Amino acid sequence: MENIPLVLIISSLVKILIVVHLLLIGVMIMIWAERRVSGWMQDRLGPNRVGPQGLLQPVADGLKFLFKEDLIPDHVDKPLYVMAPAMLLVPALVAVAVVPFGSSITVLGHEIPLQIADINIGILYILAITSLGVYGVVLGAWASNNKYSLLGGLRSSAQMISYELTLGLGIIGILMLTGNTLSLRTIAIEQGAYPWQWNFLIHLPAFLAFTTAMFAETNRLPFDLAEAEQELVAGYHTEYSSMKFAMFFMAEYMNMIVGSAVTVTLFLGGWHFFGLENMGGPVWSGIISFGIFFVKTAIFLFVFIWVRWTLPRFRYDQLMNFGWKFLLPVALTSIVVTGTLWITTNSRLIVGIGNVVSAFIVVSIVAGLLVMRTPKPAIQDSDDRLTPTALDAIE
Repeated sequence: MENIPLVLIISSLVKILIVVHLLLIGVMIMIWAERRVSGWMQDRLGPNRVGPQGLLQPVADGLKFLFKEDLIPDHVDKPLYVMAPAMLLVPALVAVAVVPFGSSITVLGHEIPLQIADINIGILYILAITSLGVYGVVLGAWASNNKYSLLGGLRSSAQMISYELTLGLGIIGILMLTGNTLSLRTIAIEQGAYPWQWNFLIHLPAFLAFTTAMFAETNRLPFDLAEAEQELVAGYHTEYSSMKFAMFFMAEYMNMIVGSAVTVTLFLGGWHFFGLENMGGPVWSGIISFGIFFVKTAIFLFVFIWVRWTLPRFRYDQLMNFGWKFLLPVALTSIVVTGTLWITTNSRLIVGIGNVVSAFIVVSIVAGLLVMRTPKPAIQDSDDRLTPTALDAIE
């Protein structure tokens, strides 16, 4: 501990405080943006009374949750009931520790990377921490002792099995081309400054599969089967109120922010954009790189909102079929094709073309097999008149 400069210790504490506050402020901005963007898409106003353009609406919502009566039903398992919201919120806060949100700045001769912790197993850390969030959903559903909540928790656990494999396999191709490291900072640096060097073009099918799995990871439409108001009232948080419900609400938006930041780092070049991140001095270059990363993440968050108000909710069995029969084969094919073409050609262009062609072939084969195996309905409509026996049965 004595060998660590005081500047680095202070900078680490400052980075932690800044990132936590940015996440909390980001949640408030996302609550406001979701309402305003959805209002714009649906040709209505959205919140516009509390503050200019409704900017203070998240503050009003927060005060409402804070002063609302905190009810704990008698039939719940109280220890698990109280613990569940924190088990969903804490992983969302902790996961951002390894995400690089910029290059670096120089203070008093010390280079300070814009990242809380750069560890060599960054991707494994992200996958491990984010997978813990499902325990908050399942325990909240179980502790509520409510059949609708329990169904939501069971859906969430089955949903996680369907997409978690794709979420992990979708990044294997990136690791093949990056080298012997799982560091998110190294992956962002290796992509380069220009969009045609970024991983989303080289691994386009894996990028689409990973993004789809990320939507399911955050329980957002069209994959919010754990809530599904039309079917389960509110799903796993039906019995929650006040700040406990607010913590579930905050965790969803924090997972969106962290998921968008991870996707930008892995597939969209991180903080790089046509060399703009290198402009200015040792301080301004870091600030500009943070601005680039912020804009990319904001654009991806807009896609989250856009998809919510564009696509209908998947049926439960449709999500399972989609995850196992389409996303998983595409992710596995991407691994095989990337490894084979990279060893034989050592060309990123050929790897990118091969991934697109192979994914198209796999999806076509799977879709053709599913169409051929579509079962006929057990009861078919017929234009024949009802027989006297049937009429007697109806009467």
